[in-house]
Amino acid sequence: MTHTVHPYAHRLGIIRDWRSRWFAADKKTYRENVLVDQTVRVFLKKRLKGMHVTEIEIERTQSEVRVLLHTARPGLVIGRSGENAGKLRKEVTDVIRKVAPLHGRTVKLDIMEIRQPETSAAIVGFMIAEGLEKRMPFRRVLKQTLEKVMAVREVIGIRVVISGRLGGADMSRTEQMKRGRVPLQTFRANIDYAQVEANLPYGVIGIKVWIYMGDQFNDREHQATQAPQQQAAPRAMSRQPAGRTS
Repeated sequence: MTHTVHPYAHRLGIIRDWRSRWFAADKKTYRENVLVDQTVRVFLKKRLKGMHVTEIEIERTQSEVRVLLHTARPGLVIGRSGENAGKLRKEVTDVIRKVAPLHGRTVKLDIMEIRQPETSAAIVGFMIAEGLEKRMPFRRVLKQTLEKVMAVREVIGIRVVISGRLGGADMSRTEQMKRGRVPLQTFRANIDYAQVEANLPYGVIGIKVWIYMGDQFNDREHQATQAPQQQAAPRAMSRQPAGRTS
């Protein structure tokens, strides 16, 4: 029997990096850091709901904690002249002090803009959830979203699975749509994955999104694979007979 593995965790250390980056000297600080990270993530997901925040990264040094927010709507998070960003930084500092009073590190907040929202699985999931919450037919929502995502040049394939009481049916079921190809077992495949929930009056509908954006090679490996192909091309050209000239 095969095991379903999270596409992000499946590629850690290969083409993906950890979303929490820090070092703990002993078990006590390790437990405290994990608790602080989890509390900050839960707080920010509730606080920034509807602002299309896809990823929360946390970097910790001896003197500061740096929180990186990846969002497709940076204007809503920053606010006019940075007012919302200042309030959010203060709220995150208060949340950390409640969980770890002896933490003592300064909090820095960096907001990163996502240039191409259609290449982010979380944002695509938010788009589908918004369409379902507006009581639109789920097949139409999926078809329109997949066509919009596949129109982007970087996207090679997308797969979406939704499950729940689709269309208000009494019995829950699972439906899926796929465009292109999504190689889940290839380690070098750059696949973005997200799980989103759509809250409807008759229940919750779960949404899973996989987006494949090509293979990601190491620079040395890519050059090593490209060099033999480039050397073979002139040889193949030289073996071809010369054409007749009139």
